[in-house]
Amino acid sequence: MKRLLFTAVALVLTIAASAQNRWTIQPDGCIRMDVDKVSLPHNDHIEMSGKMMATVLYWGIDEKSRFTLDRSLVFPMLRTIPNNTHASLMIRQNLDVVAQLRINNNNRLAFKTRYVELDGLMRVVEEHRSGSYGLEVERVIFPTMECQMMCEHYVLRNTGTIGYALQIPTLRQEVATDARRGVKGSYTLLSQTKGGGVYTLAPGQSVEFDLVIEAFNSEQKSVAEQDVKSLLAEREAYVRFVDENLVLETPDKVIDTEFRYAKIRASESICKTKGGYMHAPGGESYYAAIWANDQAEYVNPFFPFLGYDVGNESAVNSYRHFARFMNDEWKPIPSSIIAEGDDIWNGAGDRGDGAMIAYGASRYALTRGSRAEAEELWPLVEWCLEYCRRQINDKGVVKSDKDELEGRFPAGDANLCTSTLYYDALLSAAYLGRELGKSPKLIADYQKRAKAMRAAIESHFGANVKGYETYRYYEGNDILRSWICMPLCVGIYDRAEQTVNAMFKSDLYTKDGLLTAQNSSTFWDRSTLYALRGGYAAGYADMMTKELSFYSSNRLLGDHVPYPIEAWPEGSQRHLSAESGLYCRIVTEGMFGIRPTGMRSFELKPEIPTEWEYARLKHIRAFGSDFDIEVERLADGKLQVKVSEEGGRVQTFKVKQGTAIKVKL
Repeated sequence: MKRLLFTAVALVLTIAASAQNRWTIQPDGCIRMDVDKVSLPHNDHIEMSGKMMATVLYWGIDEKSRFTLDRSLVFPMLRTIPNNTHASLMIRQNLDVVAQLRINNNNRLAFKTRYVELDGLMRVVEEHRSGSYGLEVERVIFPTMECQMMCEHYVLRNTGTIGYALQIPTLRQEVATDARRGVKGSYTLLSQTKGGGVYTLAPGQSVEFDLVIEAFNSEQKSVAEQDVKSLLAEREAYVRFVDENLVLETPDKVIDTEFRYAKIRASESICKTKGGYMHAPGGESYYAAIWANDQAEYVNPFFPFLGYDVGNESAVNSYRHFARFMNDEWKPIPSSIIAEGDDIWNGAGDRGDGAMIAYGASRYALTRGSRAEAEELWPLVEWCLEYCRRQINDKGVVKSDKDELEGRFPAGDANLCTSTLYYDALLSAAYLGRELGKSPKLIADYQKRAKAMRAAIESHFGANVKGYETYRYYEGNDILRSWICMPLCVGIYDRAEQTVNAMFKSDLYTKDGLLTAQNSSTFWDRSTLYALRGGYAAGYADMMTKELSFYSSNRLLGDHVPYPIEAWPEGSQRHLSAESGLYCRIVTEGMFGIRPTGMRSFELKPEIPTEWEYARLKHIRAFGSDFDIEVERLADGKLQVKVSEEGGRVQTFKVKQGTAIKVKL
């Protein structure tokens, strides 16, 4: 009966989501919107990034099926004045090349969009038809991986029945910025076509050309001469790497595909700054800088699972930057290091940043499996834990000025999030310290402090809120808050059932995910993603899978696609990249229950819904290895779990669901 009820509810949600879907998943893994099958007009925006630039494409299809595009271009290493958090050169460019195509001097071509595809790049296919004349335009839009340049590669095909002369514009537009507003003076934005001219096309023949848009300072040179096809191949190779590592296979194609897209977004947004690789949240605001929450806490612990070298380098580099601010006076580490490492932002005071950093750095070091990196990060972990210890109040929990929402919502002088992160960091530090041969006395102290913090979390934050035996977010808090999910994410399940109900069965939960607070209209995806992860970890796989499938369908196939977003109404649902890392961690740490216990060992606690017969996670690149996890539901209801190392041994376990398995590679 339970399974039938779950299946019925899931089916209703799937039908409801499908009715709103504009996009379909293609056999090759991309998503496509066929314009003749959706209501118009439609407008959306998507961010894509390389190491030297990012672009937010504001695109749409109007009521006559015409494609519109306004490119917001961001160049993080071309710094503007004042050189603060938001000081990346940002310029709009809405140049319409297609509108300037001509057939036999006819300048009245009427293009209709056939479809749009997204796959780590954007592909748009339009067509003009008039009697015997036909012209198909296929363009691929993408940021280059290594240059301060975005490209659009065009293929034009004669789809008519007669030949004609096709005119492609030869364009060159140069804009110089105000020298007084640039750290290095004036910057040049250069937009130009490559391959313009007049071509004679017989039916079925095609011709190709490119549009490149770049920016550079007076000390740099144009790189527009580079072959755009080679740059496209470089972008496609990056997407292929993501596809081939940390591969999720389940009966739910939507979850599998959104996981794939989240991997792309989480790892593409890394700036190659003078201060080393810096993972960038993005959103036309946050580049060439790092934050204790987005980078140290959210996305860095994910990168070792994917095995993306640039991601791992950006992670350890961020911790190096934070380590610069350790001090003997026990002043808090800044919340953010900005301007390629030249400055800091600390406008919200101590947000619990020490706990965020200790949590993320210790988990990253364990999962990465590099002794050299672990030894390097150990002093930072140790310092942050001591800083947090010094902030413990008379109730036994950790004080902070704010939380990661920086005063947007009340957080009191000690919030649940900071204390739970500190608790988990103590556990990870004990594991890490043992691996590194640190003092047994220190390790025992961390374990003792973790035990005391767990008790304090229960005594201080445990409360009846709006009829649910769950957690108050801070002393005096009397409404449900989304971050009550945090104890579940760190293995504290004392109030799991009531907390899950409070999150997903109260008015805190909406079709857009968790509200930040009851009676508000604001939601931030990050807390919803944490809540889904915590719900899986606590053993509520049926409920979480229903909600994850619905959420994934909205984000992947709905009106605003294809990635997790930051917030609403703030930021207009920007595709901030660390949120995609949090989506991936629902799978690695929630669904599969991977908890690092050493640099070559972990606990594994798979939680899959009763209707799934299997779940697989292939080519996990963590713990210094390359391995697969395959979970299969047996006839007796138990799970058979196989851990297969690449070219090595296979470990097989048969357990009841919810049982933690100790794995050593």
